[in-house]
Amino acid sequence: MVAQVARIELFGQWVGALAYDATSRVATFEYAPDWLDSGIEIAPLHMPLAKSKYRFPALPEPTFKGLPAVFADSLPDDFGNAVINAWLASRGQDPSAFSAIDRLLYTGSRGMGALEYSPVINRDSHAPEQLDLESLINMAQRVIDNRARIDAPADGEHGLSDLLHVGTSAGGARSKAVVALNSDRSRIRSGQLNAPAGFEHYLIKFDGVSELHHNSELWGDPLGYGLMEYAYSLMAKDLGINMMPCELLHDGPRAHFLTKRFDRIGNQKVHVLTLCAMEHADYKQPGGFSYEQLLTTARKLRLPRADAEQIFKRMVFNIVARNHDDHTKNTAFLLDANNQWRLAPAYDIAYSYKPGSAWVDQHQMSLNGKRDNFTRADLMSISKLIGNFDKRAHDIIDHTLEVVSQWPTYASNVGVFDNLKQTVNDNLRLKI
Repeated sequence: MVAQVARIELFGQWVGALAYDATSRVATFEYAPDWLDSGIEIAPLHMPLAKSKYRFPALPEPTFKGLPAVFADSLPDDFGNAVINAWLASRGQDPSAFSAIDRLLYTGSRGMGALEYSPVINRDSHAPEQLDLESLINMAQRVIDNRARIDAPADGEHGLSDLLHVGTSAGGARSKAVVALNSDRSRIRSGQLNAPAGFEHYLIKFDGVSELHHNSELWGDPLGYGLMEYAYSLMAKDLGINMMPCELLHDGPRAHFLTKRFDRIGNQKVHVLTLCAMEHADYKQPGGFSYEQLLTTARKLRLPRADAEQIFKRMVFNIVARNHDDHTKNTAFLLDANNQWRLAPAYDIAYSYKPGSAWVDQHQMSLNGKRDNFTRADLMSISKLIGNFDKRAHDIIDHTLEVVSQWPTYASNVGVFDNLKQTVNDNLRLKI
């Protein structure tokens, strides 16, 4: 069988070619000669600039799909794949026959970050001028319920088309979309293309899109989780954790969580790589990566000391505030205008703890060999990796405990529902 080949571009320049062998289900990448002279490293730790053919058959297939990790990072995650699969089914196509490289070519130039893939697979539709939020939410619910099929009514097909233009790029299991918003939030457009004058790029997490099976590990925020995530973002910012601007978009009983995208500066794209891709650290292996290793990654990338302190702040906040969803796709790095790597702003900072869950019963990343039952000594054990940091580390821990202990006030000010506010309060780690 002839290999499928994708052309990879970044900032309008040819980076290289990716050839996917359908028999072995593994892709091979080679840099373009001119890109080798650019000095720009798209994946410095595992694919340094060299006249080599890169192939990674040992990477876990469920996460990396036979692709080099830097390109697997561009693939849709659970919700995005569900939207694509619904679209394929509506066209009478078998989603299982749509390969990893097909999904990259489907993404084309519309993915998160700055990498672009061609030739683009045609979606047979154009991005709408204006999006209807209610239609997007209804279709997101239908996709999660696995009811968006070929026999959908015409308005359902229209809703699916709109969701295809906004809901397949952003990573993660939960239902979300990339959008462009005007200043007074009265108009919503697709965020997969350049934003027109007066619009900015945001990511919206849909509130009130519930799982069909409530004990599922994937998808769906119960009504009110947008309020909780916003309250968490306020605590994080008060602790000096670097985040993009966040806000709520109220829509009747729903409050959708909005965050400005850090992979866009205006319409200029920023190259971003998750920790999962940077270190080949499978996010689907709980406990497979540690906060100590994250600081080691920071050293390898020559991140400034300020970024190491940010990592420590986020770790302490995740532990104290019970964000167990701290896997390797929830930390990222970006390439700045000087072609230097930096820690990306924090994202997906929210209460995430479910006793008995295979995913969030304990932390995804370990600290001092543990994923639960942390002590202050565990938190301090990592400070030596930063150097001359003990006093600052104690101050950060104390400040975090002080701020997070005020959770009921943050929650009440935002309007978090009483039952969720109490659940969070009952599980905070305030005695470290």
